[in-house]
Amino acid sequence: MNIMILTDHESRLLYDYYEPERMKDIDLIISCGDLSAEYLTFFATLCHVPVLYVRGNHDSRYAEKPPEGCICIEDDIYVYEGVRILGLGGSMEYIPGASNQYTEQKMRQRVRRMGWKLWRHKGFDILVAHAPAYQVNDLEDLPHRGFAVFRSLMEKYRPKFFFHGHVHANYSSSFKRKDRYADTTVINAYDFYVVEYPLGPADR
Repeated sequence: MNIMILTDHESRLLYDYYEPERMKDIDLIISCGDLSAEYLTFFATLCHVPVLYVRGNHDSRYAEKPPEGCICIEDDIYVYEGVRILGLGGSMEYIPGASNQYTEQKMRQRVRRMGWKLWRHKGFDILVAHAPAYQVNDLEDLPHRGFAVFRSLMEKYRPKFFFHGHVHANYSSSFKRKDRYADTTVINAYDFYVVEYPLGPADR
């Protein structure tokens, strides 16, 4: 299965210069947030594959106009072709009361409320979030600090992948597209990236 992950930056290559041939081998599209509803609707309309999404910290406009033809996986486990995909959008709270921003405690509460779903699905295979995990591809400033509970989820459930965004490629010279934590391959989806699920022999 080939999964295209998107976040934070609308790719001119995919959007302005769209070519069906470029997307013909894509089986699933996942947005990690901070993309316009129109951008996601575009892919849902033309690509004829499921488009899943979580919200980024700048996606408050989704409340009035969500992406059409797309599937929100916030606080849920979506199963596609037997692959269990857990969605937890938003960023660390840096503006008190702002939508799609959470303290560490509030994010932990979200995870606890998913306890029954996690039990029923016997865990998950892919974690999809907007923010990174704490000290795994995050930054030191509060707005771009990751959540420690994401590390706990990876340690406990050992998912194959963690997809996130929020940390742009131009924010730091130490930007990492791919990393590893415990048994999980961590991917920063900035702009777009295609992942083979499960990993091909060359990537293991």
